[in-house]
Amino acid sequence: MPRARCAFWWIQFAVLTVPMVAAAGPPYVTDDPEPVELRHFEIYLASLSNWDSSGWQGTAPHLEVNYGAHPDLQLHTIVPGAYVVPSRDRAHYGVGDIELGAKVRFVHETRWIPQIGTFVLAEIPTGDAAKGLGAGHMQVFLPLWLQKSFGAWTSYGGFGYWLNSGIGNRNWWFVGWQVQRHFGSKVAIGAEIFHTTPKDSEGTDETRLNIGLVLDLTDLHHLLFSAGRGIQGPNRFQGYVAYQITFGLGKKQKQ
Repeated sequence: MPRARCAFWWIQFAVLTVPMVAAAGPPYVTDDPEPVELRHFEIYLASLSNWDSSGWQGTAPHLEVNYGAHPDLQLHTIVPGAYVVPSRDRAHYGVGDIELGAKVRFVHETRWIPQIGTFVLAEIPTGDAAKGLGAGHMQVFLPLWLQKSFGAWTSYGGFGYWLNSGIGNRNWWFVGWQVQRHFGSKVAIGAEIFHTTPKDSEGTDETRLNIGLVLDLTDLHHLLFSAGRGIQGPNRFQGYVAYQITFGLGKKQKQ
């Protein structure tokens, strides 16, 4: 059986048997407008963590699947597992809110013009909100992303508006930007800064920083890391680690 087909069936098995979840724009929170290559998959097996005065929350592990359905269209899903460890209450683990999305690129990059696109996301309330494992209501994200490359450097970012229904909640803004440098064909190091407005009536503005690392072991295997903290707001630490595989249907991959 061809290697790409073996990988494809392995992923189908994982989706059906393992409870998992992920973050946007791995290993960064800020995203970009570039879809996955046509008829290619990106699969992330990962974990993320956040720590503030209320305790720890995150995923352990999570699975993200992206597919290039068209040269300018990427389909996206996260099937989540989530944990919460409050500082003054019992811990919980279980299924979180499922994420569905579609990334659409409107403008291709030229010498002077950046790529421009959107990545609409919908958070489906499948998690137990009473245990802190979900929002308890649907959320929708409507962003605009830009990206430009300059030799070994790539930079992307933008802004978006979250529709956040529910009693006491607020619709809120996200603004973020990232820059990274490639060192040869195997290593990319980057950093991002992002800001969010309050998500509920008792929330505050938050600004956070992240430093990230991507290691391309082969065309198929990749490792991703990021870590940072808040410089405004309650966040004290955030971290992300992932193993990624990328492959195209009907195309051999370098092991």
